[in-house]
Amino acid sequence: MGLLYARKAVAAGAAHVLLWDVDAAALEEAARELEPRGSAELHPLALDLADREALLAAAADALATFGTVNVLINNAGIVRGKRFWEHDPAADIEATLRVNTLAPMWLTRALLPAMLADRSREARILNIASAAGTLANPNMSVYASSKWAMLGWSESLRLELEKDGHRHVAVTTFCPSYVSTGMFEGARGPFLTPILTPETAASAAWDGMLRRTPVVMRPWTVKLGAALRAALPTRAWDVVGGKVFHVYSSMDKFTGRAGK
Repeated sequence: MGLLYARKAVAAGAAHVLLWDVDAAALEEAARELEPRGSAELHPLALDLADREALLAAAADALATFGTVNVLINNAGIVRGKRFWEHDPAADIEATLRVNTLAPMWLTRALLPAMLADRSREARILNIASAAGTLANPNMSVYASSKWAMLGWSESLRLELEKDGHRHVAVTTFCPSYVSTGMFEGARGPFLTPILTPETAASAAWDGMLRRTPVVMRPWTVKLGAALRAALPTRAWDVVGGKVFHVYSSMDKFTGRAGK
């Protein structure tokens, strides 16, 4: 997904595109693919986003070099598909929260003051949450908690910016159901909920960001599920979500990426 957003940035005429990922080989491959696509100067950096000090140092270097960042996409994420009591406190729980929730907060906190100060152009922050941030289901307790936090933080940030008059900085939160990136290999979409292609998901998020849409949910059943969960008593939703929409069994055959 990160590569797709980078493609869109290059195609849109970005002068500089910063690519941060823990996988150095994947970064090199992405840079080779992106280089012929436009005139953007690419800046790949192998970086563990779970390392707060390294992340803040990279953010400081970016600000020192470019002054500000006009578009920030918080996309990196990991998932552990298992019962809560099977999670390792460090390798599973802490790692998931550091990558999925804390890293976007740390990075946004570091870059946002410069965004606020530069009123010469509009800025965008796109936070990739998940449908799991709107509905709970088994085998996703820690991941869901990280995305519930992402959604709540992102929406609060949006409201704070609007309330304080910083309307040149817009925040969009993207909540997709399962996307066929391999991250959720083995998971099945709930009733009437197709597995999204990465291209469909990235386009929906990107277009929503450009339009300053506060929250983008895809497919349409994500919004329906959230509305039903809010309207129905918990036990009634357990029946509808579990037995009708099969939300509660969607992770039963989860395997994730091979070798990860």
